[in-house]
Amino acid sequence: MKTLYHSTCLPNKKIHSTRSKKKNVVDEVEKLRKNREERRAAQNQERERRLQNYDPTNANWEFSEMIKEFRVTLEMNPLTQIGDIYDQRICVCVRIRPLNRKENLRKEIDVTTVPTPNKIMVSEPRSKVDMTKYLENHSFRFDYTFNEWINNEMVYWYTAKPLVESIFNGGMATCFAYGQTGSGKTHTMGGDFTAGKNQDTTKGIYALASQDVFHLLEQPKYKSKNLSLYASFFEIYSGKVFDLLNGKSRLRVLEDGKQQVQVVGLEEKEVNTIEEVLALIMDGTKCRTSGQTSANAHSSRSHAVFQLVLRRDDSRKSLHGKFSLIDLAGNERGADTTSADRQTRIEGAEINKSLLALKECIRAMSQNSKHLPFRASKLTQVLRDSFIGERSRTCMIATLSPGMLSCEHTLNTLRYADRVKELVADDDEDNRRKLSNLPGLEKIDDGLSSQQQQPQPQFQNQSVKQQPPLSPKNSDLALIGTLCENEVSQEMIEVHQTVSTFQEVEEDTVECHRNFIEGLSETLGLTTSLFTMTEDVDFDQESYISTLKSQLATVQNLKDLLTGKLESFEKVLVEEEKVSKSIKVKGRHT
Repeated sequence: MKTLYHSTCLPNKKIHSTRSKKKNVVDEVEKLRKNREERRAAQNQERERRLQNYDPTNANWEFSEMIKEFRVTLEMNPLTQIGDIYDQRICVCVRIRPLNRKENLRKEIDVTTVPTPNKIMVSEPRSKVDMTKYLENHSFRFDYTFNEWINNEMVYWYTAKPLVESIFNGGMATCFAYGQTGSGKTHTMGGDFTAGKNQDTTKGIYALASQDVFHLLEQPKYKSKNLSLYASFFEIYSGKVFDLLNGKSRLRVLEDGKQQVQVVGLEEKEVNTIEEVLALIMDGTKCRTSGQTSANAHSSRSHAVFQLVLRRDDSRKSLHGKFSLIDLAGNERGADTTSADRQTRIEGAEINKSLLALKECIRAMSQNSKHLPFRASKLTQVLRDSFIGERSRTCMIATLSPGMLSCEHTLNTLRYADRVKELVADDDEDNRRKLSNLPGLEKIDDGLSSQQQQPQPQFQNQSVKQQPPLSPKNSDLALIGTLCENEVSQEMIEVHQTVSTFQEVEEDTVECHRNFIEGLSETLGLTTSLFTMTEDVDFDQESYISTLKSQLATVQNLKDLLTGKLESFEKVLVEEEKVSKSIKVKGRHT
């Protein structure tokens, strides 16, 4: 009976198991159907909601809605008023301008968000393989972030104003404006543009800093030091320096016997009122080199350096302190290193090189490094004394264009500024000395507005590739190439070294030409006097012959020297063209 019992129960168990499996399948199918219906309902609801905001005239309306939805999730607490300022050796901040008229006409969307006083986010529009649109949100942190509603006065309060008093204490201060063409660098440094090219120079950092310098000069603490204020204004274009206050005359950058860099021939003008400073700013700005780019019909192609110099009222007019305010060339022009035009290539490479050198000099400054790679570019060479010593102070203002079409340039600017700040030890707020109550630093109206060298080395008659190790400038470039190996390709470093050699040989050739002209002029005067001697009845023929031979030999030596320089110059022209073509070929293959 026991065996029979088991045999009769087995079929029932199989039937029960089969029914359970069928029931589970049905339940799963029902669950999938229900989930599908809920998903479709949610998709339809989302589609209807998006259609309510559909803008047929704006191809990027979906991205616009995504950014709005993203901002709703953020806790917004941007910088809106004047607060405490701190004594920092290096300060890096970011400023966003409003969308301009052209961008609004194109219905560009603002991809930048400033949620807190020291944080900025960029929503980069992206598309998947199946053309699904999505945002990639990038976040950066700096000392200060200024949104589009912040005016020049407030930007000045947090950036350049804390540096002003340092120059009265024998310091060297620098303030840079860095960013894409059209992002607001000249607006920030020079002042508000009122109509077209007309600029209200009273609202720029140049003028605001000058006002505070004049104010401090009248303070009893500094009046007894008998200091006078001088101003100079020059530009650095394609590795050459030009005086903007002296008919754009070309200047030479040399090192003196004490290894101090001197800009030979630079005109410093004594100023006693803010009106005199404003006049100099306007005169210099009109002379500045500009050119057309995709971003701006009048792009600044040079670095403009405006300097406020304090000198003691002694017989030597000794240097007491200096404040350098720099409006850098547009950083997107650094991409022109493969242009078909040599001048554009040299220009782009020089901008690229100077920005790399600037970053590394700030790094060396922050780490109190024994070696400063200042010879790598003309910009860092003329600013060498601003990176040396405990009393040196630096501030960088990265300016951004908020539009979607400028997103790539905006991210590049932020990454550069971020790398600069990464190189500086973090300063906790408790460890920074407040400067709010410094003498002469008065609080400003916090109302907001919606607009806002050592001598040049002799060129060896060798190939250019053998020359860089012999050049101090290219030695510094090689060092920068090592420090930035993850940021800059070896091919680009080779371009920079070739361009540096090109510039050195060009300067050497021009200097030799100048000496040739001066030598000819002097020899011509001597030869003329010698010829006058022949009018005497009893002139000394032997002396005449020997003297004339000597003078001709001098001319021949000058000619041979200049010819050698020209041959060297021709060689580097060929080498520069060769390197440029090799970069183009590699670019097409990558």
